[in-house]
Amino acid sequence: MPIRAVIFDVDGVLVDSEASWFQAAVEFIRKLGQTWTEHDHHLCMGFAPVEWARYMRERFRLSLSPQVIQAAVIDLMRKQYEKNVPVLPGALEAVHAAAGAYEVAVASGSPLELINHLARLTGLETVFKAIVSGSDVGRGKPAPDIYLEAARRLDVAPRECVGIEDSANGILSVKAAGMFSIAVPAPAYPLPEEVLRKADRVLPSLEDFSVGLVQSLCPERTA
Repeated sequence: MPIRAVIFDVDGVLVDSEASWFQAAVEFIRKLGQTWTEHDHHLCMGFAPVEWARYMRERFRLSLSPQVIQAAVIDLMRKQYEKNVPVLPGALEAVHAAAGAYEVAVASGSPLELINHLARLTGLETVFKAIVSGSDVGRGKPAPDIYLEAARRLDVAPRECVGIEDSANGILSVKAAGMFSIAVPAPAYPLPEEVLRKADRVLPSLEDFSVGLVQSLCPERTA
């Protein structure tokens, strides 16, 4: 079967939002008199919103509900994006190139309202055929749920999809869904070698993305 769809993560793939998420979490937890660390951030990369909110609640023994925690952090993120959308080099070009040959979708642990906001700000809202957020599925990455749901909404078999990720949890999620994987790890967050070996291709940047690269993942299916 040919490859029919390319599914993009958002944070760390399309936008350099990890620093924004980290700063929002730091600010939120600091207001409560505690400290959010890089270690906390690494553990939560790729989590669904409810999962990172629960982590915060349990880690810092907060009396706030996960819903209140989510809303507060998301509000801080929206304020940052209103000032600047940190689009990564080659990201918009990669999405448009993929959309010229395949169905394209988003599978991101970010809250849906933030994904939609970013799509509007970047002009991609009419390009994506499906947007799946962490709140749409029961389990976040590294479970395969979010990628399987994206494939379902596109009406494409998982084995006909390529997932593009930057995090270890994301790559494991793509592979658990039975899809091809392209890793675009951020220099600030290097991936373990055992995770990189699971990826079908590793790129230094989406500036190196091309339709030909996607086709090379399974040439016998795309011939």
